[in-house]
Amino acid sequence: MPRDVVLWIDHRKAVIAAVTGDAEQVTSIPSGLEKHVRYSASEGSAEDSVERRFQGHLHQYYDKVVGSLRDARSILIVGPGEAKHELEKRLRDAGLGKAVVGVEAADKMTDPQIAARARQRFGEAAGRPSDRQSPEG
Repeated sequence: MPRDVVLWIDHRKAVIAAVTGDAEQVTSIPSGLEKHVRYSASEGSAEDSVERRFQGHLHQYYDKVVGSLRDARSILIVGPGEAKHELEKRLRDAGLGKAVVGVEAADKMTDPQIAARARQRFGEAAGRPSDRQSPEG
């Protein structure tokens, strides 16, 4: 069954709130990265090595996130930093660009807040009944 997803992401973790029919599920994917410290180019090759390791780890993290979104019908990406745009590019490169319905800035959110955002955005579109009365009722 197709899922509609709100994905909150930063460089430390991704939280996927999926709405499928009447059900919703929240999944967390930790990156395993600590806060990244950027070095200037003049500081030498040791920092270049750290940066390469960081980028490699980040690519593996994004691959996990992309893999978990392969069956998504609609994806709304939210988050506080650049990770949301980096992941959007990865999704487009993976052939999932048509599923991305938006990319929005958002501060830190709890899992229940992300799930509420998914219900708000996709609840009715995913087949949930609306609060409005039907014309027959």
